[in-house]
Amino acid sequence: MVDGHLSSFMKIVIIVQARMGSTRLPNKVLKKINGIPMLIFQYLRLKEVKRANLICVATSIEEKDDIIVQLCLNNNIKYFRGSESNVLKRYFDAANNVNADLIVRVNSDCPLIDPFEIDKVIEKWLVNKKVDYVSNILEETFPLGMHIEVFSKKILDTAYHEAKKDDEKEHVTPYIYRNPDKFKLLSVVSKENLSHHRWTVDYEEDIEFVKSVAERLMPIKKIFQMKDIIELVDNEPNLKKINNMYTKRQNLL
Repeated sequence: MVDGHLSSFMKIVIIVQARMGSTRLPNKVLKKINGIPMLIFQYLRLKEVKRANLICVATSIEEKDDIIVQLCLNNNIKYFRGSESNVLKRYFDAANNVNADLIVRVNSDCPLIDPFEIDKVIEKWLVNKKVDYVSNILEETFPLGMHIEVFSKKILDTAYHEAKKDDEKEHVTPYIYRNPDKFKLLSVVSKENLSHHRWTVDYEEDIEFVKSVAERLMPIKKIFQMKDIIELVDNEPNLKKINNMYTKRQNLL
């Protein structure tokens, strides 16, 4: 039992937002990594998170996302369907649907996300009794594609009812971290600045990078970690050249 905000009966849910309608790389959640769709590849990694009770894929009610629902059904994954454009509402409704006490927000375009790092961020929330929101995005020190946010259902409710701006509804958490006077925020920072690494998937080159990493590391370690990817890229610098033409991250702060 962790001495945190709530006792061990609290329900910690990873909610993964996923949709087919990406403008830069349509259908990217179905792109194959190690022979399986990217969404399933990520799900298998997320299953290694020790602190989470449930993983829920939050997709839209649009017909084009029926295939995501079918993928979830085929793999016995919990899913929820909500608004396509108002992702804040989708998260709010999904959290209500699964009775979440604590939400871990993850994007489906981050297949290399490290389950061990997710547990560390959850732990930070649990042991800091007065904290509302914990993440590693407030300061850019982690690789793009390793973004983790943890916040309570209570704080999500507040954001849902008070957020007014379009980007606050599209990106879920900006209302929270833009209001440090209203919410207690905690930033998780990497000891080494790793923000120059790009591991997210927005373009075909990103998929090629992720495939190359998986091909090299999975035969050695099925659930490889962030440190393993860093070591691999350091030893094989040509890997970074696969997608280093895309370096900018979207600044939502």
